[in-house]
Amino acid sequence: MTLKVPCPQCQKTVVWQASSEFRPFCSKRCQLIDLGEWAEESHKISQNIQVDTVLSEEMLDAMEDEFLLNNKFFVEPE
Repeated sequence: MTLKVPCPQCQKTVVWQASSEFRPFCSKRCQLIDLGEWAEESHKISQNIQVDTVLSEEMLDAMEDEFLLNNKFFVEPE
């Protein structure tokens, strides 16, 4: 079964599959219009984000170290 969704910008039907380059948008144009609306703050997340834990510098350093170890893209060349 093929999933079809409406383009969030123009409501044109978009087939949801890997070959749909701009999904959920139907085109680059609709994608850029939406991006522009976010940049102009026409769209926004309506609720404040609740942070349960205050991260200390040590926690942030540990998280960064773990991230760098697990992501070889960020390894500096020797």
